[in-house]
Amino acid sequence: MSRFAVLFGAATSLMLGAHGVSVKADAGGSTLAVTMTNDSVSNALRVYDAASGALRQTVATQGQGGVGGNARGIRQYRGELVAAVNNGSNTVAVYRRQGDALRLEKLVTTTSAPVSIDFGNDHMYVAGATTVDSFVIDGNTVGWRDGTTSLQLAGGGLPPNGSTAQIAVLDHRRALVTLKTDPDPGTVDIIALEDGAVSNALPTAVSAPAGTLTPFGFAVYPDGTAVITLAHSNQDGLFRNGAFTDVIAAGQAAPCWMTRAGKYLFTANTGSKTISRLTATGNNIFVDAPVAAAVIGGGAPSDIDSDNGVLGVIDRGAGQAHLSLFTYNAFGELTASGTPITIGAPAANGIAIVPPAHAQR
Repeated sequence: MSRFAVLFGAATSLMLGAHGVSVKADAGGSTLAVTMTNDSVSNALRVYDAASGALRQTVATQGQGGVGGNARGIRQYRGELVAAVNNGSNTVAVYRRQGDALRLEKLVTTTSAPVSIDFGNDHMYVAGATTVDSFVIDGNTVGWRDGTTSLQLAGGGLPPNGSTAQIAVLDHRRALVTLKTDPDPGTVDIIALEDGAVSNALPTAVSAPAGTLTPFGFAVYPDGTAVITLAHSNQDGLFRNGAFTDVIAAGQAAPCWMTRAGKYLFTANTGSKTISRLTATGNNIFVDAPVAAAVIGGGAPSDIDSDNGVLGVIDRGAGQAHLSLFTYNAFGELTASGTPITIGAPAANGIAIVPPAHAQR
């Protein structure tokens, strides 16, 4: 091979890496897109290859689905674990990745019907209908429950069924849970953590800003700033140091779900059937592109996730659910990857983009 060919090949590889469009690992596995059938009788996960869209596996959750109006019903950890809610069975199914497939490792029981999952601080956190639980992670194994607290509305009392939207870790001391309670503005619960475990102290319940409705999906920056969709008032809010500090018009109808890819935030907008791109600073939010892409499956979005240069969106409509995959580059520009995949489960819910384990290290 000529010296020119070697240099050209190296330069091409660097360009692809810089723009984040390569969804295949350089060794040891593929990027996967995992969604959940959400069947209320016999729940299961569908595992797809993110590059080709090929279905690799259907694996049972050994529980019942039925969750709705939530975010992060499926969550991955370091490319090695995947967890999914069995809302109708009060369990979370935990899987270990083996090559390009998932193996069910265990079921953990939650203190209320599980809705949303996040990982951090060597723990798995589960927000349920009325409670939040923490589970120790020892190495890469989910262990025992070491903390629980009750969710609270800003006006006092437990949230009604169907209010819990999402949980995410802010830092080593706090997690957030969003609670949507129309016609009240809604609540953001600040969950205290002690050595990673959920404290048994009641959360600090913060009302959504006056004139807004439905704090729903959100993403967290490394500095602990969260950007939260205010879905039913078509707004996005900046949450910092325990309070909303900025609210802007989203420019699209019903922004509900959100994912972060580097400095960019992407929202799935149910009413507009679009994906928006945003950025934020410590003090302000900016809509970088009101329509970064259309939801090409044609239905209403029901969750979004991104990792390792891949963004996935679930949509539902006309008795069908679809998975649409995109690649994104260093500028947050989205490119559709193939055609929408018909999942074959009309109530499908939740999406996790699972990179090869080494890509998370």
